[in-house]
Amino acid sequence: MFADRAKILIRSGKGGDGHCSFRRELYVPNGGPDGGDGGHGGDLIFEVDEGLNTIVDYRHKRKFAAEDGEQGGKRRCHGKDGKDLVLRVPEGTVIKESVSGKVIADMSGENRRQVVLKGGRGGLGNQHFATSTMQVPKYAQPGQPARELEVNLELKVIADVGLIGFPNVGKSTLLSRVTNAEPKIANYHFTTLNPNLGVVDLDGAKGFVMADIPGLIEGASEGVGLGHEFLRHIERTKLMIHVVDAAGTEGRDPVDDIHKINAELAAYNPEIAERPQVIAANKTDLIYDPEDDPVQRLKDEFEPKGIKVFPISGATGKGISDLLYYVSNELQKLDQKPVVFEQEYFPDDELIYEDLPYTVEQADGMYVVEGPKIEKMLGYTNLDSEKGFAFFQKFLKDSGILADLERAGIQEGDTVRMYGLQFDYYK
Repeated sequence: MFADRAKILIRSGKGGDGHCSFRRELYVPNGGPDGGDGGHGGDLIFEVDEGLNTIVDYRHKRKFAAEDGEQGGKRRCHGKDGKDLVLRVPEGTVIKESVSGKVIADMSGENRRQVVLKGGRGGLGNQHFATSTMQVPKYAQPGQPARELEVNLELKVIADVGLIGFPNVGKSTLLSRVTNAEPKIANYHFTTLNPNLGVVDLDGAKGFVMADIPGLIEGASEGVGLGHEFLRHIERTKLMIHVVDAAGTEGRDPVDDIHKINAELAAYNPEIAERPQVIAANKTDLIYDPEDDPVQRLKDEFEPKGIKVFPISGATGKGISDLLYYVSNELQKLDQKPVVFEQEYFPDDELIYEDLPYTVEQADGMYVVEGPKIEKMLGYTNLDSEKGFAFFQKFLKDSGILADLERAGIQEGDTVRMYGLQFDYYK
């Protein structure tokens, strides 16, 4: 079975707890705190593996967790950082948050590796909490908790051109003739059970990748037949070749066939139905009634709408070359950027909207912001990176902290302290 969907539970590593201990040596009274920091938890990372073409590895195992950071030790020993967990997926895999269905990452194009869940930061040992008034701190900071998320993995094949149409109209035969693909071909419905890809090479023209999508039938967008399982695979295609049985060997009308399949595309995703199409009127070698020319009827119906019709024969090869050169030329007119799904769900945003308390107070000539909400944000955010600093600014604004500081009377140039972080306030 072709595996192109899976639902899994992913978890980053928990940060190790800081250690609470005191230096004890002979002849060294009051040695002071020496508890070490906990290690950072491992990140949960997705990475493209060129050698994979299905996500079958995620069908049989559902839970994946990065390693937790180790607890800090005595004598200021730092706990070991947890190992990152890298989940390898085929190019074209889209990662979605399972409840909302929003895209977290599209592992295609330039995006070869993405950290989806960051591990928790390790807690500080009690050595950090010694002050002139608190010389024996019996407190160490706990590590930040792990982050967990249920995600759907969907593989959407990456092809420039998709072959669509009813079952048994000759899509696989056409693919086998023009590419190096070797799809299973037989004279019965649903011979093709998974998408097949092949590369079309043309003399004097730019080649392209073609995908044979399993046959659609009426009601496919509502779950009828097998085709609905693979409608997602045409979402990346720039152009579709609509293969139709022009000879009507199974008793269907070719014009009616095209209308029905286009109705299924529109029901699934109207934007896809608007993409460029070209009609391959196949099996012309089996047309025996010269008075009723189905190819001409197809041209009269669809060419006024801007859809070009090419009479071809997958069996003899007639007309296929003209079709391919036309498709290659049309592709050059379209946007050459690959179809990549934009990120819609940002796991870090949960830190902004999570209902955790915090306080804003004035102390020692500065504004002090503390509480579980701040502690958790700092535990997951790397402020040294451009992306992390941008998130920090968004966090302050969207969580209402900036508004609370302004209500407390903060002025430009005043200092703000958040645990170990200090910065000057400027609008």
